[in-house]
Amino acid sequence: MAERADNPQRQDPAKTPNDLRWENERLRREVERLRRENERLKKELEAARRAGKRQAAPFSKGAPIPHAKRPGRRVGRRHGRHGHREPPTHIDETIDVPLPAHCPYCGGALAETRIADQIQEDLPVVRPHVRRFCVHIGCCRHCGRRVQGRYSLQTSDALGAASTHLGPQATSLIVLLNKYLGVSHGKVATLLRDWFGLTVRPSAVTHALHRAARQAAPTYAALRDAIRASPVVSPDETSWKVAGHLQWLWAFATPSVIIYAIQAGRGFPQAAAVLGADFDDVLVRDGWAPYRRFAQAAHQTCLAHLLRRSRQLASDHPRAAWPARVAEVLQQALAVRDQRDNDNMTAHGAAIARGRLFNDLTDLVNCPVRTAALQRFATHLAVELPAVFGFLFDPTIDATNWRGEQALRPAVVNRKVSGGNGSPRGAATQQILASVVHTARLRGLDARAVLVDLLRARRPIVSPAVTLAPQ
Repeated sequence: MAERADNPQRQDPAKTPNDLRWENERLRREVERLRRENERLKKELEAARRAGKRQAAPFSKGAPIPHAKRPGRRVGRRHGRHGHREPPTHIDETIDVPLPAHCPYCGGALAETRIADQIQEDLPVVRPHVRRFCVHIGCCRHCGRRVQGRYSLQTSDALGAASTHLGPQATSLIVLLNKYLGVSHGKVATLLRDWFGLTVRPSAVTHALHRAARQAAPTYAALRDAIRASPVVSPDETSWKVAGHLQWLWAFATPSVIIYAIQAGRGFPQAAAVLGADFDDVLVRDGWAPYRRFAQAAHQTCLAHLLRRSRQLASDHPRAAWPARVAEVLQQALAVRDQRDNDNMTAHGAAIARGRLFNDLTDLVNCPVRTAALQRFATHLAVELPAVFGFLFDPTIDATNWRGEQALRPAVVNRKVSGGNGSPRGAATQQILASVVHTARLRGLDARAVLVDLLRARRPIVSPAVTLAPQ
């Protein structure tokens, strides 16, 4: 009580009402300043987090790490296994390299001791292989219609002004360079000219891509049907520009099929346009709300997203034990999965562990938390709770949506070069060719051979190599 009476700020009879109003105004300005400072620090923290997730230049992560480990291989015994280039299985040319007539150092006579092999693998000098098809043209004596011949190596029936065009091998190379490796149209034209002696303009590259997409359109439709019939699908989406306008590139991935769709939005109607609104199999997805509108489907939410969010909350709120407890339950679920898949746990034991983990997570969701960020995460967990442990019921279900994210990664890399597509037609070509190429590579097929077969077909066909189920 004595300290309170001696406090001049609490009991100062000399302060007037004007002094108190001034003091109140000063405190109000200080609170406003601290609020603005808090908002600024929050924005800087969020920007730093986003910068840490960017993958490549020009989005640099900042200054080099001090005292970083030396790059390159380790020296001495820590080097590890030494690798070397394996010799090829065939030899096309053998050249004998005899000793010189005299020693290059002293001019003395030489005595041969042994012969050693050196293997050199090189690329041949490539020049365009030009075919001329002498197409015979006639008319039917019965109906009078015009008929022309067709050879198996032809890719078009065009004559006259359109009689000169790129062949299937060159077109397939263009597709792979642009849609798989992300090389721009201008650089593709430069590569064809400088390395292969094939003079084309960037506009010809664009035309070749559109022609390949037209031939692959039925295959794309068949892949979409295969996605709809798949027992487990992992979708994901990312932003994509079309003619400068924001759209969204969707990826739908299974163990044997990847399909892309560029659409105007990222909601339920766009996802349903590919999967069908009545999709009733398993969706392995992140926590994006439109996925939950597939009411007939079974759902598995991505545990990696939940773990990242819980760990971030634990870092932001170190005094709160709740986020770490959530992460511990999720990690235990992944450990149970690993033990089951390695035959270290029976199905009955996995079922018991699954029930215990579900109860533990339910208790955490129902545990009251005061912090707003933790409360938002608890609300999200309450909504996603039925979809958290689906992978412990069925071993064929992934615990994360890694398939969808891996399918998006090539498109994200290409987006850094192209920024998207310049027209709706280019977007349609993008989704068709990327789906065919990445599905072929996912199945271990030669994407070049698949494209060549599609280009040589007289009419657009469904590629049996891509659409048939893998053996």
